Amino acid sequence: MIIIGAGSIGVPTALATASDDLKTLVIDSLPSVSQADNKHAIGGIRATHTQKSKIWLCQRSIDIFKGWEEKFGDDIWWEQGGYCFVAYTKEHEKMLKSSIQLQKSYGLDIEYVSKEEIKDLISGINEDNLLGGTYSPGDGNASPLLSLHAFYRQSKEKEAEYRFNETVTAIITKNGTITGLKTNKGKYNATQIVNAAGGDANTIGKMVNVDLPVIPESHEAGITEPVKKFFNPMVVDIRPAIDNVFGNSKNYYFYQNKEGKILFCLTPEPSIIGKDRRETSSFLPQITKRMISLMPRLKNIKIRRTWRGLYPMTPDGNPILGIVEGINGYINAVGMSGQGFMLGPGIGELLSRLIQTDLTTQDKDILNDFSFTRDYDKEEDLK
Repeated sequence: MIIIGAGSIGVPTALATASDDLKTLVIDSLPSVSQADNKHAIGGIRATHTQKSKIWLCQRSIDIFKGWEEKFGDDIWWEQGGYCFVAYTKEHEKMLKSSIQLQKSYGLDIEYVSKEEIKDLISGINEDNLLGGTYSPGDGNASPLLSLHAFYRQSKEKEAEYRFNETVTAIITKNGTITGLKTNKGKYNATQIVNAAGGDANTIGKMVNVDLPVIPESHEAGITEPVKKFFNPMVVDIRPAIDNVFGNSKNYYFYQNKEGKILFCLTPEPSIIGKDRRETSSFLPQITKRMISLMPRLKNIKIRRTWRGLYPMTPDGNPILGIVEGINGYINAVGMSGQGFMLGPGIGELLSRLIQTDLTTQDKDILNDFSFTRDYDKEEDLK
């Protein structure tokens, strides 16, 4: 089999398939693993979604992340600090309380906690109009770069092969069946091809006449200097913000990593469509205004750098996984909508079972939910 893309989905998929003794080749146009948008991720990993299949996949991913160092010896900076969605309006309080019922029904450890408990979890949070929020202690964070390189090394141990600096130029089929692909450097035979091309997913899909509804959006992030640890959870503020000078935004989120650095990201409104990865002059004043309003004690921390990456978005914010009828051997693993890092390990194992026709009942439910032919009209509440 051949996996197109050595990022958040392609590498853990290679690890899973090679571990299951499938002859695996990964092809990427960039010089090494994790060089597209995986390295732009800030590292949050949560199972506290409101879509059951996403919950299931991320539950498995968390098991893999948290057990990685003990099993393989690599420190990937896994920290189980939890996630905290804060509520400052009655509307958001109601939505978060409602979502908990669904999340608990799928076995998630999550509670709606009081204003006082939020203050204990997030030292220095602005308590004006704070009503409370959700806290899910089982969620966490890890280093995307360290994790992907650890997955990469382990997949190589299992005899997965990689070809870098190669661009896929064509997928070869015969009578509706995959037989291989061509790159700018050669031709490879395969019976299975996984499209894990991230922001370039649509380009790869068109090679087999599949028009994928995956549109890249630009999102910016940043990191501060290290300071003494003073909070553990990923903090998510879902309030929208109007900023007539630097631009409007939806939610934003941040956490303090193992080194004490604070990583932060923001969702612009309206979305910025395209593949432009150049950072902007508006992002920093836009997000710092929001962060200082929420946590005034952040105002004296120095920011080291900012960057910009792509969220390959689908209309409903959910991934597209699995086969496409009429093209035997072609598999989608695209449209992660900014959550590829947390979904990757779970998806990798699912795809390996799909290729081996060894699917569980839960696997079939996931593939049905995330099928290419599904209706895309229902967005997840906390996508």
